[in-house]
Amino acid sequence: MTIQLTEKAIEVAKAALLETTSEEGEYLRISVHGGGCAGFKYGLSFSADTDENDLVMDYDGLKVVTDVFTATQISGTVIDYEETLSGSGFRFNNPTAKRTCGCGSSFG
Repeated sequence: MTIQLTEKAIEVAKAALLETTSEEGEYLRISVHGGGCAGFKYGLSFSADTDENDLVMDYDGLKVVTDVFTATQISGTVIDYEETLSGSGFRFNNPTAKRTCGCGSSFG
């Protein structure tokens, strides 16, 4: 299972993590759950702890956690942070997605 985060994504996530309280978490949790217009929706949140079956990765000091289901759905994905005229946010480039939503936040 491989998930890549660009330098910009790591930088922005670390900065956001510094603004959270310890109760909100020390891990960046990546998740996939049903929803969105294409079937599945990506999720990013901060987590204070991990579950027994979670996978924990380190990206230049940023601790990232994900569950096994999510890991299988986003293996090979590159997560970037983009700033455009229409807004800014994390972008998921998932090579295994058969279809994606125009907003880039859901896939199928």
